[in-house]
This record gives sequence, structure tokens and C-alpha cells, in this order.
Amino acid sequence: MNQTYGIVAVSAAVLATLVIGSVGLRVSRTTSDFYVASRTVPPYLNAMAVSGEYLSAASFLGIAGLVAAEGVQMLWFPVGYAAGYLVLLAFVAAPLRRSGAYTLPDFADSRLGSTAARRVAGVLVVGVGWLYLLPQLQGAGLTLGLVTGAPHWLGGVLVAVVVTLAVAAGGMRGITFVQAFQYCLKLTALLVPALFLLLAWHGDPRPAGALEEPPAFRRHTQVTVDSTVRLRIEAPLRAVASGAVDGRAYDGAPLALDPGVHEIRAGTTLRFPPGTPVPERAPGDGRPGAAAGWAAPLSGGEEEHPLYATYGLICATFLGTMGLPHVLVRFYTNPDGRAARRTTVIVLALVGGFYLLPPLYGLLGRLYAPDLLLTGNTDAAVLVLPERLLGGTAGDLLGALIAAGACAAFLSTASGLTLSVAGVLSQDVLPSLGVRRFRLATLPAVAVPGTVSVAAGQLPVAGAVGLAFAVAASAFCPLLVLGIWWRGLTPPGAIAGLLAGGGGALTAVTLTIAGPPAGGWAHSLLAWPAVWSVPLGFLTMILVSLATRDRIPPGTEAAMARLHLPERPAGRDLPSTRRGVTTP
Repeated sequence: MNQTYGIVAVSAAVLATLVIGSVGLRVSRTTSDFYVASRTVPPYLNAMAVSGEYLSAASFLGIAGLVAAEGVQMLWFPVGYAAGYLVLLAFVAAPLRRSGAYTLPDFADSRLGSTAARRVAGVLVVGVGWLYLLPQLQGAGLTLGLVTGAPHWLGGVLVAVVVTLAVAAGGMRGITFVQAFQYCLKLTALLVPALFLLLAWHGDPRPAGALEEPPAFRRHTQVTVDSTVRLRIEAPLRAVASGAVDGRAYDGAPLALDPGVHEIRAGTTLRFPPGTPVPERAPGDGRPGAAAGWAAPLSGGEEEHPLYATYGLICATFLGTMGLPHVLVRFYTNPDGRAARRTTVIVLALVGGFYLLPPLYGLLGRLYAPDLLLTGNTDAAVLVLPERLLGGTAGDLLGALIAAGACAAFLSTASGLTLSVAGVLSQDVLPSLGVRRFRLATLPAVAVPGTVSVAAGQLPVAGAVGLAFAVAASAFCPLLVLGIWWRGLTPPGAIAGLLAGGGGALTAVTLTIAGPPAGGWAHSLLAWPAVWSVPLGFLTMILVSLATRDRIPPGTEAAMARLHLPERPAGRDLPSTRRGVTTP
């Protein structure tokens, strides 16, 4: 990618974010403006903003990388991300808006009348937000590194600074316009290059090679590994090496590897002739490798229990959407419950259309960028494809457009997450509620995940987001569904369920990021906790609530009526007079 074009594109995306966000500084005057835009955002604008913040770096970069590496089974990611809004539409959207709350802890407090439940929900909101921010900062480092050659940590720092300024300046009202603009930019950045890439693929004399097993290098390819990897060779392999292979030093010498597992030390460069099968990364590297059966579900990747992992992914993505704090806070900005439902329907269309594109990039990445399977850097497939297929000025320009879209992806989602985390911190941690406290809260909201991102090293972007979805599903799906639809929920039951489901999932994903067991069921249960943690959360809330029936809040009937009765039509909420008599 031409660095000059890339730098200009990324700079333009950042500048547009700051300029549009600054508009919020002029129109945001009250606390309600900063938290929920005074509940006046129309459905079409809110839907674009929801889509803008929801389509994160995992959607823009990660899904294509996972599809390229692990095969069609990873299509559950876009399916789950989009279908989660059906569950949200059916069970949560309108009642949540009618609750009148600002945040998820507000909902817990207003529904249960419990300060303890509010605090536990607040801790989990902050945990989910920080966990979700990690892959956004990782994606920022990846994009900026490819565009400018800068170190990966610099991208995360840049995003942290820009997001802090934009959120602190305009709050929810300013970020609404920013995220709506960024959705349009992201869609354009994938759709326009995809049209040119499809034309180039159509003109390829060997277009069906993407389904070949194993994938092969189509031309002379040079690959440099950034970290030590172990490769599994199925057939004798010939290459030219500069570095250390199996403990032996090479300096541009021919390399012959027999079938088996071989160690390639960090910094080693390998040059492969055309037609050479791409070596597969041996299990245990912590990153996806080339799938053994790319086009067959449940056959690729390094999971020892692929069926369980698939169910874990489905549970996390289908149920996690309703528990994402940065998505739910958007429904508080709608004028009423009907508008919240309309917003959700529009989001389904916008998000569903967008998710048709990343799998296409994953297919093309497997065909034209197979070296990424060897290095494990498959998240970069979207960024490098224009140069690989088109080249020249056209490839540079389209690559710059994609870089701008990637920048918008992690900026928009990071903005929404920072907004939701800062809202909780300013209400439940800092001593008083107000605009000044909200602005101060944006600093720790971004600083903590930024520090962890630098220390944690590189994580697969979409995989890390899947972990955040698992925690959100385990904690807030039971709280919202039971809190909205069951009168028998009690504060002790809600607290116990949040701790059992959400706390258990958060512990599991923390251990996964820190370094889980090498394999077996222990790894699968920790890496895909939603299968057991979501039922655990529901079961715990129900059983403890049944055991504490005497603790049902006295205002439960009124709270349930507020959640389910439709609002008054516009213009009917003010008193009117007739013949000198005032009527409510």
C-alpha cells in the first residue's frame, strides 16, 4: 500500500471525526444531551449510528481474516452479529426505551430498587466495555502499522486520544452524527473496492483456486515471520531461507523440509516458488492456521471440539447483542418505544447488507494473500487485497479508501464503548453526576484498555470481540429478559445471576486472554463460555429469586406496567382544557 495515500486517508477520517464531533460541543448543553441526546434522535439517524458503532474492527477486518483462515464455519460470526438484533427487537428494544433509564445499571436500579444490583451491573458494564475496546485498539495498531510502518502500539494511542476528545466534547449528541457518518464511510470503503476486486477475480484464468486444499502460493512469495512459529508440513517442502529453522542458521540458502513439525524463529525470511502449498501453523500457536477442510463446516481451525465451539459462538453472538452496553444505550435516545422498534428494524437491514461483504474479502484473501495464513496475520487480508489484485495507482487508491474505512470502524465502536463506560463511571464511581464528571470519566474509560492492549500483545480481532459478546450474553441477557418479562425477579436473584453468569464468563475470558491450558475441554470451556455461562445466569437468577420471594420490590407492578404499556401519542402528554375544565 502506498504510504502517502494511506496516511492522507487515515488523517482525513480522523479529522472528519473531530470536526463532526465538535458540532456536539455547540449543541450539547444539558446532562441529558450528553447521556441520551435528550431522547430526540429519529429512528433513521439512530439506526445509522447504531450500525456505525456496532460494525467494529472485528466486522471490518476480523471476519474476513477468520473466514480466510478457518473456513466457512466462521460465517456464524456475521450471521450471529446480525441475527442478534432479531432477539433484541422481540424482547428488549421497546420495553428498555420505556424504562426511562440512562444506562444498564440505571435499568437494574429502577426495575429492582437495589443499589447493590446497580453496582454489580456497573462493574460488568465496565468489564464488557473494556474487553470490547481491546480488539478496537488492536485493529488500530494493525491498520496504522500497515499504512505507515509505525509500531502497533501507536495506533491504539492515536485512537484513544481521538476518541477521548470526540466523546468529551459532544457526548451522545455529537457522537450520534459521528457514528452515522462513519457507517456510510465503512460501507463505501468495502463496497467500492469489492466491485473492482470482483472484476479482477472474474478476469483471473484460475478463479476456482480458493477452494483448493491446501492453498498454494500463486507466484514467487517472500514471507517474514514476526514471531517464532511451528509449522506442520504434510509433504516435502522446498524454499530459500534467511534466518533460523529448527535451530539451524540459513543465509539465503536452499531449505528442504520433510513432513513433520518444524520451528521457524522470529525474523526468519522464507521465499517460496509458485505452486508451493502454504505450510499450516501447528496447533498451540494461539492464532488461526490454514484450515484442513476450508469449505466444510466443523473441519477447520485448531479447536479440538469444533461442534462445541460453534454452539458457543452461536450463543454468544445471538444473545450477546442485547447485552452490549454501547448498543443498548442507543435505544434510550429514541423518543419512544415505537421508535426504538423502528430503529431495530432499520439496523437489521443496514447491518445485514454490510455483512455480505467481509466473507467475500475472506475468500479472496485466501486465494491472493495466502502468505497471511503462514504469518497468522489474517486480519490484514482486507487491507492488502487491492494491492495484490490490482496494483498500481488504482490499487493504492482503493487501499487508502479501505484504510479510511478501517479507521472509521475502530473509531466509531471505540467512541460508543467509551461513551457507555464513561456514563457508568460518571454516575456510579465519580462523586457526582454532571457534564464535567462525564468528561473526566472518559480518561479512565480509554486508558485502562489501552494499557492492557499494549501488554497483551496481538489477539485475533474477531475472536477477542467474541469473548466480549460471551460476557455480555451471560450477564445482561438474563437480567434484561427476566427483568422485563418476569415479575418474580428479586434483587438477590439478579445479583446472584450476574455474579454467576457474567462473573463466570468474565473469569473464563480473562484466563483465555492471559494464556489458557494448551488444549482439551479445559481450553474449549474457557474460550467459549456462553454455552454454560448463559444458562447458569438464567438458572441462578430464577432459583435464587424463587427462594427469596419475600424480597420482590414493592414497586414491581408499576415498573412492569411502565415497561409494557405503550406511551401516550404525541401531543397527548400535556393537559388540555375544554369549557373551562382541565383534564389530564
